[in-house]
Amino acid sequence: MSVPKQMSRLSRGLYVRGALRESAGEAWLVHNPATDEVLGEVADATDDEVDDVLAGAAEAAPGWWSLSALERAERLHRVAQTLRGMRSELAELLTREMGKTYKESADEVDWSITALDYYAEIGRHDTGHVIGPAVAGQMHYTVKEPMGVVAIILPFNYPYVLLCWEAAAALAAGNAVVVKPSEYTSLSTLRFVEAFEGLGPGVVQCVTGRGRVGGRLVESRGTHMVAFTGSVPTGRAVARACAESFKPHLIETSGNDPFLVMPSAPLDVAARGAAFAAFLNCGQVCTSAERFYVHTEVYDEFAARLVEEARKVRVGNGLDKVDMGPMVNEHEYRRFTAIVDRAVEQGATVACGGGRPEGLDSGWFYEPTVLLDVTPDMDIVHGESFGPVAPLVRVSSFDEAMRLANDSDFGLGANIFTRDLLEVSRATTGLESGMVWVNAPLLDNDAGPFGGRKLSGTGRQLGAEGLDQFRHTKLVMVDSAASPQDFWWFPYPDDECYPDNSR
Repeated sequence: MSVPKQMSRLSRGLYVRGALRESAGEAWLVHNPATDEVLGEVADATDDEVDDVLAGAAEAAPGWWSLSALERAERLHRVAQTLRGMRSELAELLTREMGKTYKESADEVDWSITALDYYAEIGRHDTGHVIGPAVAGQMHYTVKEPMGVVAIILPFNYPYVLLCWEAAAALAAGNAVVVKPSEYTSLSTLRFVEAFEGLGPGVVQCVTGRGRVGGRLVESRGTHMVAFTGSVPTGRAVARACAESFKPHLIETSGNDPFLVMPSAPLDVAARGAAFAAFLNCGQVCTSAERFYVHTEVYDEFAARLVEEARKVRVGNGLDKVDMGPMVNEHEYRRFTAIVDRAVEQGATVACGGGRPEGLDSGWFYEPTVLLDVTPDMDIVHGESFGPVAPLVRVSSFDEAMRLANDSDFGLGANIFTRDLLEVSRATTGLESGMVWVNAPLLDNDAGPFGGRKLSGTGRQLGAEGLDQFRHTKLVMVDSAASPQDFWWFPYPDDECYPDNSR
């Protein structure tokens, strides 16, 4: 089936108990951000439909957990294999719906597959530990148990891979999963979750809609853990709602990542890395480099090289031979345009970019933009730009760069280009972030935790830490002999009572 026909089939759909079902809720049109072509419709699921999905998850969860860890692993591997066969179709779906280049969409499918394969294995590797008993002859150990039903609320920028970073861990831990995709990538996500059919009806389901739908999932007693990726205000609302019942939650909100360039850096490589870190996915990445602190000794040369790299970036429809597609929609385009315009008002100089690319009159395209003469007090270095811009701040020392890098409400990732080992050591320990990339911007590793500090959120995805986000730990103490524990039971020995009994 062609991708346009798939989008028509998926329109107004919900994925419930292993099958696509048409929603009774109101719907809105989905537009291709590169062409403004109508692709289909996305439904705003009704409250009854959300509750029905949660009931299906509650029914499915015990059966999924009752399987052996080996069987769950094998089924997750089969999902990964199914996704390999769907790679081209899923990539085209995502490019049409959200705008990123076909290459980036296909990469995202690949990253989703490796996350599934990774968690399939570590999910059966460790389900608890035997610990040294506090009492001779007893057996003390921990066991890992699932939360139950996990709600996963996704953003538009990486709907596949973030789904798998969280769902693969949750499933490997024995949970059932309900996915609420972004309203801007719902059709793609519906098709993606069909790959999970082999896990059994209700183990993975998908319900579409806007904030009301997400809020119902978060507040429902039918969900036992929430994983959310999105904005700070919504993340705060999710945390507050979860706090009412002490519901565990994983929250990844925003980033405003610094990128430090020191005199010892190889400037040709640093400039290429900077262009990638700023313009990947049209800058719509939580870990995008958004604040560049460049040592004055290399500022001018680095700026010239970065401008050269920015001008090489091919912009256009993600299904063409391009490096960068459009922003996801008009709202994001206008929000980002206002951020760049404000920087110029405050004194920044546009070295390249700064507007719509010539010849691309429709769609939400914006040029890769480099700003010079940026100062630490400008608005653009204190919020999340989430668009294709690289603001360059001149610094006079490593210490100044570190101070400015940490002067942020966010702490997701941080980058530094240097060949100075002392600077490497000081940066890796001194940068206030969840991740530090030294001469290697924006890499992920399934085996290493992803997450941040400050307003960037709580908890970790990926790695063993990511698996434990979705598990309860239970301590068990067993005395097989059922022997009296006279060393601390009643009656207390007289010689251990208060020695002065004359009162």
